Amino acid sequence: MKPVHTKYSTRDGGHYVPAMEHNDVLYISGQLSMNPETGKIPAGGIKEEAKQALANMELVLKERGLAKEDVILCRLYTPDVKYWPDINEVYAHFFGNHKPARVVVPSNHLYAGCLVEVEAIAAIKEEAQ
Repeated sequence: MKPVHTKYSTRDGGHYVPAMEHNDVLYISGQLSMNPETGKIPAGGIKEEAKQALANMELVLKERGLAKEDVILCRLYTPDVKYWPDINEVYAHFFGNHKPARVVVPSNHLYAGCLVEVEAIAAIKEEAQ
């Protein structure tokens, strides 16, 4: 196994890495809807939070030389299913024609009051090895 770090890896001091690589698969830890530069949740509501969480996931992918089209599965966590239509709209725009497998998990409160958290599994292509 090989850990993947970003320049934000130690920001919150949690006992995890942004992603772990194993057998040509990248397992991306939950990415919250916080701006990694500021540590703040973006203003503007659920759509902005969904964009931020997906951007944070993409940051980890890029660190490993991968793209969003390499994502096999996404799990999205949100404290209330009422947010799902807006999250789905942002998600569909983000991925475009690529449609990874997906799980939506209604959860209790997320860390720091975030409304979206995304975890993912991605394939590591030969050229990215």
